[in-house]
Amino acid sequence: MEVKQSIPNIGLPKKQGLYDPKFEKDNCGIGFIASIKGEKSHEIVQKGLMILQNLSHRGATGCDETTGDGAGIMIQIPHEFFKKKCEELNIDLPGEGEYAVGMMFLPRESDEDLECEGIFETILREEGLKLLGWRDVEVDRNAIGEIAKGSEPLIKQVFIDKESYTTEEFERKLFIVRKKAEIAVRNSTMHNKGYFYIPSLSSRTIIYKGLLLARQIGSFYKDLSDKNFKSALALIHQRYSTNTFPTWDLAQPFRYLAHNGEINTIMGNRNWMNAREGVLKSDKFKDGLEELFPILTPNCSDSATLDNAFELLISTGKSLTEAMTMLIPQAWNGNELMDEKEKAYYNYHAAIMEPWDGPAAIAFTNGIQLGAMLDRNGLRPSRYTITKDGFVILASETGVLETKPANVEYSGRLEPGKIFMLDLEQGRIIPDEEVKKELFEEYDYECWLKRNKLTLDKIPQPSYLPKGDEDTLLQRQQAFGYTYEDIKIVLAQMARDGKEPQGSMGDDTPLAVLSKKPQLLYNYFKQLFAQVTNPPIDPIREESIMSLVTIIGQKVNLLDNDKKDYKFIQLDTPILSDVDLEKISKINNQSLRAVKIPMLFRSPG
Repeated sequence: MEVKQSIPNIGLPKKQGLYDPKFEKDNCGIGFIASIKGEKSHEIVQKGLMILQNLSHRGATGCDETTGDGAGIMIQIPHEFFKKKCEELNIDLPGEGEYAVGMMFLPRESDEDLECEGIFETILREEGLKLLGWRDVEVDRNAIGEIAKGSEPLIKQVFIDKESYTTEEFERKLFIVRKKAEIAVRNSTMHNKGYFYIPSLSSRTIIYKGLLLARQIGSFYKDLSDKNFKSALALIHQRYSTNTFPTWDLAQPFRYLAHNGEINTIMGNRNWMNAREGVLKSDKFKDGLEELFPILTPNCSDSATLDNAFELLISTGKSLTEAMTMLIPQAWNGNELMDEKEKAYYNYHAAIMEPWDGPAAIAFTNGIQLGAMLDRNGLRPSRYTITKDGFVILASETGVLETKPANVEYSGRLEPGKIFMLDLEQGRIIPDEEVKKELFEEYDYECWLKRNKLTLDKIPQPSYLPKGDEDTLLQRQQAFGYTYEDIKIVLAQMARDGKEPQGSMGDDTPLAVLSKKPQLLYNYFKQLFAQVTNPPIDPIREESIMSLVTIIGQKVNLLDNDKKDYKFIQLDTPILSDVDLEKISKINNQSLRAVKIPMLFRSPG
């Protein structure tokens, strides 16, 4: 389905002049509290809100000190609370776990509100789901700032019957309904379509969030203060939006996760995901995925984009841990201490999906399992405390909840690439080793790599190697834009010393696109550096964590759970010698075929 235009964020300015909303970034605070045994209580919700307030310093405000950058809380569906509220509305609510609740941000104009509701209800019927009813969420508008009021959406909840579907089938149906509703509203003619946003639609979890200060969440959403509002977990997020306009929809948590940090590779990740939509297939979606494209919501933040990708992987039957390790893998390539089975697991997934790299601390949940992890660099702090009375507290720093020392069973910190996992149904914390072992031993990834991975040493030597023409070397260097300084100061030093030459800080040369002189091809590209809070990477850490591994081959269906065979070439570095290049150019088999593309062009003269 063609996307006519993207949904503008609620309160975010449109693209104008030098401003483009796609370059927005943020940096935040995350945390959660949970009962290890999965016991629901209102105390969990209250303590979650307390953690949120104690992380207020992680957030920010603008000129209106009563409007925050965004805050929110994700909890399990509070059945006892909703049962009581639905009885007052004459909504016949089924038993616990037998229905879904959708949190809806809608236009405040009554006609557009009704039109959005109509679109949603039509799609529900088309997908064979039964609507139980709507509820206006009770809010206190006096509790929020003036700027927040200016873009405040109408907030409602929708209740949907699970009927005879399994929980997995039901959650997948809800995912389809939400995506189709987003696309339908996006392609409609409504003026205020930016106000249509679904923070959560699930039979397990619900999210209360907005353009609020941490202390305002509990007072703005009156539901949160009800004693019947109970959960066994509370995942919170305090947003600090650097160089950005905070919006209602970009407040976190998102539907599966809360994220502190930034994804430096986000533009590449989005482009690759959009490019592979043509090969995305899953037997979990009988009618195909085409009607749900684009998978990644346009004009959303890096965190929201990560959540989109994570949600897609979960909807096709992947576990929380498999999906997370696919997106944010542990450093594996240069790790000599890592088990070969573990290394093969990461190598396999590197061949089908690029990592979403950047400093990040992430907390995630599906309402049954609750986890957290750091990226492989470990540049974001996360610390946890396990108490003797059966609670787990994790946050961006210690001290978010007052805990008596005598009640502390164990405390620690997240380590780079390691997963902290709590299973509420099993009532236990699952060690990282156990989580990973289950993933690595699920399939023989080592055997798959032996069948499919090609390296340069396995490719036959070329029978003929073209020789360079030294007589025309200077002419070709001039044609490609090399200067005297490039040859003598840069390349000569690199060839002689085997390292990059040193130079002064700053670059006063004009941008290649504005230059009137011939330029090297790579001068037209600029590196996107991280935002603000990354410490410098020392050489020791860089060697153990950074990787130049480059994979060449077709983009395959990353939703394939059958582990089909396909060949790919893995390079230790993207820099190729003439021999290496000639080896690759001669490949021609059923899975891989090299094609030379002429790069000549006619001179405008």
